[in-house]
Amino acid sequence: MENSAGIQASLSGRYATALFELARDSKALAKVEDSLGTVAKALAESSDFKALTASPLVSRADAAKAVAAVATSLKLDATTTSFLGVLAQNRRLNQLPAVIRAFRQLAAAHRGETTAEVTSAHPLSAAQVDALKQQLRARIGREVAVDLSVDPSLLGGLVVKIGSQMIDSSIKTRLNSLAHAMKG
Repeated sequence: MENSAGIQASLSGRYATALFELARDSKALAKVEDSLGTVAKALAESSDFKALTASPLVSRADAAKAVAAVATSLKLDATTTSFLGVLAQNRRLNQLPAVIRAFRQLAAAHRGETTAEVTSAHPLSAAQVDALKQQLRARIGREVAVDLSVDPSLLGGLVVKIGSQMIDSSIKTRLNSLAHAMKG
C-alpha cells in the first residue's frame, strides 16, 4: 500500500486503517465505502449532524444513541454503524471527516487507484467530474478516485492535490500572485 504508513501515523488514520482492514476481511469494502459516502454527504448537508460530531458537550451515551439513530435513518451497513458507535464511545466523532478521507485513500490504493483531492469554488456536475477524471487519468496514467470538496473562497477554478503534488488553478491564487507581482 503506497501511503498506508503515512495514514497510520495519525489518529484518524489508525481508525480508518482499522475500519478498512475489518471491511476488507469481511468482504464488505464496497458497502462500507458507500456508507461512508452517505455519512460524508450527511455531514455536508446537515448542520445538526455536523454539530453532533463536533461538540465536546454531548455525552458518550447520548452521542452513541444519536449516531445509532442517524445510522438507521441513513440505512448504513452494520460495519459502519458499529464503527460510528466506537467513535462515539471513544469521543472521536470529531475525527470523522479525516477518517473518511483516509479510508477513501486506503480503498483507492487497494483497487490500484490514485486519490485526487479536488476543491472547487462551486459543486461540480457529474459531467465535469467525469471530464476531470479523464484528464487526471491521462496525466497520471492510472485510474483516479476523486474526493470532492467545495470552498467558495476560491472564487473559481480548481485545486487538485494528488499525493504531494498540487495543481492550483484557482482564481484566488491567481489574484494573490497578481497582487504580489504588482507590489514587486
